[in-house]
Amino acid sequence: MSVITVERKVLEKNDTIAQDNRRTFNENKIFSINLLSSPGSGKTSLVEKTIEYLSGKVDIAVIEGDVQTDLDAQRISKLKAQVVQIVTNGGCHLEANLVRDSFGKFNGGNIDLLIIENVGNLVCPASYDLGESDKIVILSTTEGDDKPLKYPAMFRIASALVINKIDLVPYVNCSVEVIRENALKINPNLKIFETSCTTNVGIPGWCRWLESKLR
Repeated sequence: MSVITVERKVLEKNDTIAQDNRRTFNENKIFSINLLSSPGSGKTSLVEKTIEYLSGKVDIAVIEGDVQTDLDAQRISKLKAQVVQIVTNGGCHLEANLVRDSFGKFNGGNIDLLIIENVGNLVCPASYDLGESDKIVILSTTEGDDKPLKYPAMFRIASALVINKIDLVPYVNCSVEVIRENALKINPNLKIFETSCTTNVGIPGWCRWLESKLR
């Protein structure tokens, strides 16, 4: 019972800060997305492609979450986007206070789209509201088509699912159609995109959806 009480208090504090974050983003007319996935799904590659495609049309800032290193932030900074790296030193998810503190480090200017790349994990991040507008799950074909059924909470809270690395389908034991079917069993309202950051397939459609959200 005491463990449940402590967990509830932690989540309540997080949710309070998340609401403050959401209020700040709304007041500044910022659309924010929280990218969720297991490690190696291609989150950072998708962020890079998104920045490249929307360059000159949308002002983008990125908060990178990782257990160790600032390698992802280094990749994003090469694209001339504002980026802040959060190193959790072993923490398996981002929390609202980390996003609040990171957002305060951006050097002013207009931000239309805030991309929060969460720590690679299909379990813990599902419990933590960061104040984002939408949660987006990324699932690569190399992970298998059973993941929506094995980690339903992540798919249940998401607005959209990006099925990434579809160029590798011929080489892996995975069916995109089965991923779709399993994901829609968990969340019938999911918007689903099929992408490849190697061939750029599906990237324009994904970015157009983001633009429609900004409007």
